[in-house]
Amino acid sequence: MNYIGSKYKLSDFIATTVHKVVGEDLSELIFCDLFAGTGMVGRHFKSKVKTVIANDMEYYSYVLNRNYIGNHLPLPQKEVFIEQLNNSALVSGFIYKHYCMGSGSGRQYFSDPNGQKIDAIRQQIETWKHNQTITDDMYFFLLASLIESADKVANTASVYGAFLKHLKATAVKPLKIEPATYHLNDHKHQVYQQDSNRLIQQIEGDILYLDPPYNARQYGANYHLLNTIALYDHFEPKGKTGLRNYQKSAYCQKNKVKGAFENLIKNARFKYIFLSYNNEGLMSAEEVKNIMSNYGHYDLVTKDYQRFRSDKKENRKHKASQTKEYLHILKKQ
Repeated sequence: MNYIGSKYKLSDFIATTVHKVVGEDLSELIFCDLFAGTGMVGRHFKSKVKTVIANDMEYYSYVLNRNYIGNHLPLPQKEVFIEQLNNSALVSGFIYKHYCMGSGSGRQYFSDPNGQKIDAIRQQIETWKHNQTITDDMYFFLLASLIESADKVANTASVYGAFLKHLKATAVKPLKIEPATYHLNDHKHQVYQQDSNRLIQQIEGDILYLDPPYNARQYGANYHLLNTIALYDHFEPKGKTGLRNYQKSAYCQKNKVKGAFENLIKNARFKYIFLSYNNEGLMSAEEVKNIMSNYGHYDLVTKDYQRFRSDKKENRKHKASQTKEYLHILKKQ
């Protein structure tokens, strides 16, 4: 997925740093990805540690992590269910009614056929769950597969804060569900959908990885339509973009972020803490250092890399943007 703040390109940098600090053998350790997003970092460590704890406040993120982290054993006949979903007849449901132009909604997040296909697939998955045709593991596998596949044909520049006036080339392509494959192993893992500052008081482990929002952009607003597909509940979409109600994060608010962050570090029962942040964040590197240094031995490593951002004037173009990634390190005492 084209996801804001994704650590896909930085996963090797993060893993190398963790190994240098903690050691090469992590096989008996508990690793927590507290702001998991699409779960890229947790996925990277899943095969290397005893247990991964993944958490995110957004439901679409919970679905993705429930599959990629929570699922660890084979799912029999998953290809059969995927094929049946891809052969679903079109249905004019909630997504088509509120987020496709043909329904008269005035919104064009998906082409009409793709919106109807999303409705048909989402309804079928829910029917299978209700009838106990599928297990919970299969349910989240299929739902994660739908979310990722729908995102590939979304008519947006990158996020769901706005849709494009005309259908772009990828949005015209027919939706096809591709399986959200996950790593198999013998260990059980834990996945949560909670406020991070509350969950940190209930868990403990060895390595805590933090990747909170950097700026004022709220993920609940930027990815509201993924939550709507995941939840498939009924509400009255608001405004031109069809926004749903969402919970705002303290980490996206300048007057709250430092207090929330210090509270998190204070309550963390983990020996090693790694924080990904960058030079465009609401907290400066010095502010982060001052907070973390109060709780143990602090260190910092940085990496320059090219980040791509959407161009507002030409929604289908992308500009390269140089940014500096900070990986703050705390060995807690």
